[in-house]
Amino acid sequence: MNNIKSVRIDKYLWAVRIFKTRSLASDACRMGRIIINDAQVKPSRMIDGNEIVIIKKPPVIHTFRVKKLVENRLPAKLTVDYIEDLTPENEKIKLEIKRSAPTGFRKRGLGRPTKKERRTIDKWKESSETPS
Repeated sequence: MNNIKSVRIDKYLWAVRIFKTRSLASDACRMGRIIINDAQVKPSRMIDGNEIVIIKKPPVIHTFRVKKLVENRLPAKLTVDYIEDLTPENEKIKLEIKRSAPTGFRKRGLGRPTKKERRTIDKWKESSETPS
């Protein structure tokens, strides 16, 4: 049934649900965030089975091994049959820290922030995103 010899990297990353859309996967390739064999790849790069793919999704660098090839989008439960997560534990901790970071709070009834308040909020967000 699975006679696929190679598939485009952007299509594969979309099919195994690493990216929500194929265009996001293509954009990540163009920005140099997808690495195979220590080289940044284009969206049209064909991949074969058993290759290691490194994906930079700031602040985390994910590492995956291609088990089987697939062209069509899979249900989330079936993706484990096609891709193996090799991401180190310290990278997963970075993701948990980002998810648990406070997002900010504004009292009800204060309306939209003023331009000055907006700039203060933006400075605060930028300083909290920068690793120390």
